[in-house]
Amino acid sequence: MTVQVEVKDRIGIVRLNRPERLNAINMEMVHDLVREFNRLKGEVKAVIITGNGKAFSAGADVKEMLGMSLEDVVREGHMPLWDAMRGFRKPIIAALNGVTAGGGLELAMACDVIIAAESARLGQPEINLGIIPGAGGTQRLTRTIGKYRAMDLVLTGRLISAWDGYRMGLVDKVVPDEALMREALRLAREIGERSGFAVELGKEAVNKALDTTLQQGLDLERRNFYVSLMSEDGKEGMKAFLEKRKPQFKS
Repeated sequence: MTVQVEVKDRIGIVRLNRPERLNAINMEMVHDLVREFNRLKGEVKAVIITGNGKAFSAGADVKEMLGMSLEDVVREGHMPLWDAMRGFRKPIIAALNGVTAGGGLELAMACDVIIAAESARLGQPEINLGIIPGAGGTQRLTRTIGKYRAMDLVLTGRLISAWDGYRMGLVDKVVPDEALMREALRLAREIGERSGFAVELGKEAVNKALDTTLQQGLDLERRNFYVSLMSEDGKEGMKAFLEKRKPQFKS
């Protein structure tokens, strides 16, 4: 299996499992990840993605990609994975444990929060192969760190440290290597204690901020606020606040 999955206390832990290839993403891994996301969506409160071995993921499997026809790439490629992640309503936390490059960084940026070990190295080195990023490396990266820094990384292909990624706003938190999964699990459990329905609405609204005009985003935010306000969890949360007790959310 190219992916190992376990569930602890309604937290899904997905481990990319091609350590001998630095967890390079091939079509088998794409299909395995899509299957697991579809399986986990009704079972968990949050998901953590990390890599086995010395890397989160060094990117797409170049050997496999070289052998694919143009028709194969256009008709399928890795799009099923990005579609599955975009449609996954629960929070996804990327725990970067080493090299996170090319498609590996694009995979991380498709998640909702990025935590990095101090040893992590990040970048979009596709230019070194005579190609460019094709799954968000020119778009999500630019929206996250700005045009000029993104242009630097895309056009030079250089890798940056986890701390440089943190200073650019690409990484939410940097922790010692040995504390990476502990911190990812702590965050996932903290999110899991909240209303699952409200978490889904909040995730949708934040993501829309990158895809819409300000007014469109505000309209969606207002709609989701009204929905959360009138939901069972919303009523319970406000009642618990007034009664000075811990809320008992249903979702």
